[in-house]
Order: sequence, then structure tokens, then C-alpha cells
Amino acid sequence: MSPRTSKPHEVVERALSLSRADGCVVIADEHSTANLRWAGNALTTNGVTRGRTLTVIATVDGKEGTASGVVSRSAVTDDELEPLVRAAEAAAHGAGPAEDAQPLVTDVPQSPDFTDAPAETSSAVFADFAPALGESFARARAGGRELYGFANHELVSTYLGTSTGLRLRHDQPNGTLELNAKSPDRTRSAWAGRATRDFRDVDPAALDAELAVRLGWAERRIELPAGRYETLLPPTAVADLLIYQMWSASGRDAAEGRTVFSRPGGGTRVGDRLSELPLSLRSDPHEPGLECAPFVVAHSSGDDRSVFDNGLPVRATEWIGGGKLRHLLTTRHSAGLTGLPLAPSAGNLILDGGDDRSAEEMVAGTGRGLLLTCLWYIREVDPATLLLTGLTRDGVYLVENGEVTGQVNNFRFNESPVDLLGRAAEAGRTERTLPREWSDYFTRAAMPMLRVPDFNMSSVSQGV
Repeated sequence: MSPRTSKPHEVVERALSLSRADGCVVIADEHSTANLRWAGNALTTNGVTRGRTLTVIATVDGKEGTASGVVSRSAVTDDELEPLVRAAEAAAHGAGPAEDAQPLVTDVPQSPDFTDAPAETSSAVFADFAPALGESFARARAGGRELYGFANHELVSTYLGTSTGLRLRHDQPNGTLELNAKSPDRTRSAWAGRATRDFRDVDPAALDAELAVRLGWAERRIELPAGRYETLLPPTAVADLLIYQMWSASGRDAAEGRTVFSRPGGGTRVGDRLSELPLSLRSDPHEPGLECAPFVVAHSSGDDRSVFDNGLPVRATEWIGGGKLRHLLTTRHSAGLTGLPLAPSAGNLILDGGDDRSAEEMVAGTGRGLLLTCLWYIREVDPATLLLTGLTRDGVYLVENGEVTGQVNNFRFNESPVDLLGRAAEAGRTERTLPREWSDYFTRAAMPMLRVPDFNMSSVSQGV
């Protein structure tokens, strides 16, 4: 007989009742996933998984301040619950006062579905997608292409309870599709990716047709040296760069003079113009198709998050508006330190304010430049300027007189997303996109294609 595991809301309630700390936060994350994988125009594996992660945060008041202890474990049975709570309390008693200590959040409207069963996904999520994918295999085979890739769908039900009475619940669907097309001799490769909530808006045939065009472009190979090129950055690449920028937008770090958002001589660059284009970079938990948790879920503390803020409402925030920096990431603690408005991070990111022009129209308006497919292996070089380096991947194409004339070699780039926004000459139509580099961590993004007149391809890369 297997050890008993209670329903997630029951686990939260029991953990709170077991707590002997001055304050307690309990987060139960119920994970349910379904996936498909394929290679060489044939399905290879599929599977469904379920799991639970339980996080207990204990807070202990002392003469010098309030300490916190955090312990997270997976597959916790009912018999293991009390030891987990005691471990969090021991961690709090063994820690010094927490710098980010604040009273636990109160007076937040409760979730009416807190006691409902967790949401679950299954292979049924692929009911329409899988047959369409099979038809794409047949078309690719007939066209001399091989398709590789995977589709993953996840539902996470988060139950958050606190000793101050919060009972909050959020269900987060998250779907990703990555599709590679290769020539039979493996000398040509093209990639496409999509983010989705339920796979009903994903068309494998359209993606295969797009990849077939790109493989056709790659039949002519052109070698180009390193240098600065007019470059069309697709939405996926823009997302990867701006997500990293968002992760680096701590208000406290900026106020302390440690980031690209620090003002020389002191303070932050809030209010400074970052782009001549009327761009808006924003997050909104209720953005249609990109919905995310409308309250803070913090499993640990850091410069841009605090376990004491769990349950705090997350509202629509404009990080950049009209090309100017409007907000930086703050917790209640860092907002108090810096004097900046409270602005918790959110689980989506949208850049808009460009022209209503498609990628095809922007290519047609290019005299000579490069069209990228995606970026990968992005790493930070200099936090003071947010200089990033990385590689292009799966297709860099030369555009001449409004038409793609061939595929060029890959490059290593060195660029700062903040500088790119300042130099961007054109932004196209905003569309939902899958950030390729960060798809394991962040998938809810909508971005336009950007035209950068002098993108820095710092060296030639031999990567595919």
C-alpha cells in the first residue's frame, strides 16, 4: 500500500496548522505534462507525467528582525509533511534576520476555486495536432525533408496559503513546439517554434511550409566576414534579448550603481529615453493568450523577488512606454529602499508600438541585410552595459533588393539589448513568439521583428 498523499489544498491547510513559526507560507505546485517527440518524419516517443512540489516558508521574529527559512521537496507524502514544516522552521531559526523582511501579505481577495482539484493535461491535448503532424511528415518526405522536434504541454496548478489567511490558486497552461527541418545530407537546417496554451492554434502544415522555403534559401551558400550588418531580428530573437534585459532590471541593483539602468552620479535611469521609436515594453497577467499568475509566487528571495511578498497582487506594468524607461523590478523591500514604485515581476512580456508590417513586408523593404532565424547560447559579458554575446543558429539569410538570395555562415554577436532598442530603425507587427534560448524558463512573449541598421556580428561561427 503506497503512502497516502492528500489533495493539494488539504496539504496546504495541514502544513499551516502544523506550523509553530510566527508566520508561514505554503506553496503546492501540481505538475501535469504530456509530450510527443519525433525524428526522421516519424514519432519516436510520447508520455504523460504528474508530480507535486511543496514549498514551506517559515518566518521567525527576533530582537534583531525577522528570519525566514525555505524548504522545497517533491513527492511529499502525508507522513513526510510535518518533518518538512519542522525543517523550514529549523532553517529560519538558524538564519540571521532577513534583509527583505516585511509583514506577510493580507487583505487579498481569495480564490473561489482553492479547494477544487488540480488541472490536468493528457495526450488528448494533441488530438488535432498529432494527425496534422503526421500529414506534415508525409509532405516533408515527399519534398525531400526530414522533420525533427518535440511538443510539450504542461499544466501547473499552484495553491498558495499563508498564516495571514491568504488562499490563492492559479492554473497555468504552457505549451511549446519546436520543429527542425533538415536536408537528407544534414547540410541544411531550419527551425521554427511556437508557444501555445492548448495546441489548438498550432498548424504543423504551415510551419513545415515555412521551413521548406528556408531550406530552399539555403541551397545557395554565401560566406560573409564578421562586421556590422543591417539585420532583421525575428520576434523569437527579440524576445530572448528582452527577457534577459527584464531579468537584469532590478531596481535595487540600478539604484546601487551596478547595472545598465544606473544613472551616472547616482540614482536610476527611470524617465530616460531608451528608444526613438514609440515602443512599449509591458507585462500584464490578463493579456489575452498570455495569461499568467495575477499574484506573486516566490519560492525564494532575490534582488527582484521576496518570499515575504507571496500573494501580493501583480498588475499590468509598463516597463518602457513611448520609448522611455518607466519602471524597474521592485519588491516591497527594494521599493522602500530606492523610493521606486512597487513593481513585481510578471510571467509574460510584450513589446509593441511598432508599425503593422509583417516579416515579409520588412524583408521586401530591405536593400541589403541579414535575416536571422534565432539566437542561442546567450551569455552576459558586461553587466554595466548589459553587453551580451551569443550565436546565430539554424539559418542566417542574405537579403538583397527585397529578396532572400541565399544562406550565409553563422556568427557570434556582441550586443546590448538596451543599445539595440536605442538603435532600432523599425519595429514591425507584434506577434506571439517562442523565445528559443529561454523556452525552459519563459515562454509567454509577444514581440515584433526589429530592424537594426548595424548589428554587431563580432566573429564568424562554424555552428549549424
